[in-house]
Amino acid sequence: MINPLECTGKTIVVTGASSGIGREISVLLSQLGARVVVVGRDGGRLEHTASLLMGDGHVVEPRDLSDVESIPVWMKELSSRTGMLNGLVHSAGIQKNIPLRAGSVGQFESIMRINVTAAFSLIKGFRQKGVCSQPASVIFISSIFGQVSTPGISAYSASKGALNSLCRSLALELARERIRVNCVAPALVKTEMSERIFQDMTPEQIAYQEQLHPLGIGEPLDVAYAVAFLLAETGRWITGSTLVVDGGYTAQ
Repeated sequence: MINPLECTGKTIVVTGASSGIGREISVLLSQLGARVVVVGRDGGRLEHTASLLMGDGHVVEPRDLSDVESIPVWMKELSSRTGMLNGLVHSAGIQKNIPLRAGSVGQFESIMRINVTAAFSLIKGFRQKGVCSQPASVIFISSIFGQVSTPGISAYSASKGALNSLCRSLALELARERIRVNCVAPALVKTEMSERIFQDMTPEQIAYQEQLHPLGIGEPLDVAYAVAFLLAETGRWITGSTLVVDGGYTAQ
């Protein structure tokens, strides 16, 4: 049977792979046959992710992506060890509730640095000669809050809106290099991060959040499936798009 999501023979970098959505993406891609380069700050947690992957040859790369200036050099060196890269998924990100009156410029810039500037630096490194194959695919994990929003997350919303715009522009710029660029925008997903958010909510507030998602709160695998679709041949005619995966949140 033909599997259009087959990724055998592909080497794909996944940032934020130490937990949550990034970990689930890494696991699914390995199940589809990909060789996965898992990237994150915590080496121990990355090793745990690596232990969950199917197949051989996966690579663990502990790295702090806030050092954005060094990313292109690192990606050049990485590809010299792994061979050409076929895909990049930027799942690492910062989500903080920071009301305007309590927020600082430093907090705003730290969110933008990981969510947007690191994405720019990663794709700049990825498209260097000899680093990626042609064709290739890049996925940014965005958020529905780049399109809609709620009070207290202006920095996060701004970063995800910028990521969506970055995606569209780079998709046009890199089309001639046969590099597709897309975003996946989830709503609330059951991860360690969302569990921490729920700890600060009352039962009534949690019930309200669930009501906002007609199909219920999402699972990391729901996002991973969307990423795999865009990375594989199934997404070969899609670029510059933001695929919303939100259980109906934005349909209301």
